[in-house]
Parts: sequence; C-alpha cells; structure tokens
Amino acid sequence: TETGSGVVYDGIPLDGVEVRIDDGGEIMLRAPMLLRAYRDGTDPRRNGWLPTGDAGAFAPDGRLVVHGRLDDLVVTGGENVWPEQVETVLRRHDKVAEVGISGSPDPAWGERVTAYVVPVDGDEVPSLDELRELAEDAIGPWAAPRELVVVTALPRTAIGKLRRRELAALPALARVVR
Repeated sequence: TETGSGVVYDGIPLDGVEVRIDDGGEIMLRAPMLLRAYRDGTDPRRNGWLPTGDAGAFAPDGRLVVHGRLDDLVVTGGENVWPEQVETVLRRHDKVAEVGISGSPDPAWGERVTAYVVPVDGDEVPSLDELRELAEDAIGPWAAPRELVVVTALPRTAIGKLRRRELAALPALARVVR
C-alpha cells in the first residue's frame, strides 16, 4: 500500500512496522518512521496508531489486503460495495472504455451504486441491464449499478488516478436510473 510511505510491501509489513485492523475495518499503522504530528502540531495518531483511511483485512496467509478508501465505500441497502471491485468487473464489457463507480443519494437504499461510463464508441453504449448482470454475476445483486451515467471522460489526477468525488458533477450525455 502507498499509505504510510511504503511501510508494507506485497501485503507484508517491513521490519519495525506493526499493522492492525481496528473495529471499523480501518488499517492502522505503528512504526518509528511514521509521522508523529502535522505541521500545526496536531497528532493524527490514536493511542499511538496512525489511521490510514484505508479499509482492509488480513488474508488467511497473514498478508494485508487493502479493500479501498473508507470514504469511497458505497453503502446501499445496508450492504458495503467497494467501487474498485465493481469497476474491475464492468471494464470487462466490450462497450466500456472507462468506468468510475460512486454512490448517489437514494431515498429507498440510502445510496445507490452509480456507474459513470465512457463508451468505446459513442454510438454504442452498454445498457444498464447489461452492466447490472455483469456485477450481479461476479459480485452479487447489491453491487449492481442502479444508475448509468454516460460521459465523455472521467476526471483523473496528473498520475491517472480517478477523482471519484468529481464524478457527480460531470455533464451526462445520457442517464438511466432504475
């Protein structure tokens, strides 16, 4: 993980690094090389442990598995959906060039899974039903998008990371909600 400036490699903590998962599923780090305070003097640690903002778990072999950023998690109908997991599945669709997943407010579900899709060809857009079927088969019905927003491009950082928080502000070429 890039959290903590390279203190974990391939799921294994480097020498002198301790990793634990708190009750909320957040990855916590403790090591002598981690920051002790911000420039303003505030201490980000909790009882000596640095919260990463990442959710994770330990695999049966003891390796750390990072699920994603806690603030990216979509909670729909009481189920947790990791956007990157759904994105990986939806990228398999032959009409999808790029996809970004985020949560949108939903009166019945709390949040609904929303897929922002850049089609390979602007004239051939995947249907919401096709995307739902892919996600349902690979992950489960709770992860299936309930909204499809067709866009021309996804917002990215200079190094190519998706700017997930900017998805909702994108101008839609088409929008389908179920």
